[in-house]
Amino acid sequence: MKWSLIALTALACTVFAAPRQLSAQASKQPLTVTTAQLKHMQSTLQDWPNLARYRKEDAALPPVAPGEQRVVFLGDSITDNWGRHVGTFFPGRPYVNRGISGQTTPQMLVRFQQDVVHLHPAAVVVLAGINDIFGNTGPSTQQMMEDNFTSMAAIAKASGIKMIVASITPAPAYPWKPGINSAEEIRQMNQWLKDFCARKNLVYLDYYSAMADDKGGMRPGLSMKDGVHPTVAGYAIMTPLAEAAIQQALQQK
Repeated sequence: MKWSLIALTALACTVFAAPRQLSAQASKQPLTVTTAQLKHMQSTLQDWPNLARYRKEDAALPPVAPGEQRVVFLGDSITDNWGRHVGTFFPGRPYVNRGISGQTTPQMLVRFQQDVVHLHPAAVVVLAGINDIFGNTGPSTQQMMEDNFTSMAAIAKASGIKMIVASITPAPAYPWKPGINSAEEIRQMNQWLKDFCARKNLVYLDYYSAMADDKGGMRPGLSMKDGVHPTVAGYAIMTPLAEAAIQQALQQK
């Protein structure tokens, strides 16, 4: 119990020590943490990759039917929102949404066995990286992201699963993390992802080129007010691109 309290306190200082809070500390004002924040931190300590999110749904998913080609979409909030809060998610298709809002590539790597491999899909679509750039689970370098994508691809190959790697969608800034200019980092990471797919014979799913403006943000009407999450119009562009990439991957030998 003592160590849990110490860990929670340390996590609270790390997660919630935003610049204005640090200024408050400097002026001798106490750092406050709400009950909801404490519960969130406790949950994070107990299940950092959030394996609990889909554990029951994974167990309840029926076996793949003869001739069926199941596809898992692994990702963050952009995947999580798809068909649940915004747009439609491939009606009538044997596609499974396994997105979790806020997640980073290391969390998805830990989830890859439970939420992808154990579901026996023919293919997986991985859309990830924006939250790494924004530091959701701590500072992250491009090399760290590259390593995680490389590891997921290796697991997919060993499991006989075709892997489709999606570009990071445009996002010039992140309202919840002011001061981070992500446009150039996204361009650099997308170039690496494209080159990586070419080297490993994977399908590269290029959402970015179809959605970005000349400043690295989403074109008008394609994103919510936050500039990060797609609107119905945004998902309408993403849907046929994803479908084409899936069919390309499934036809590869």
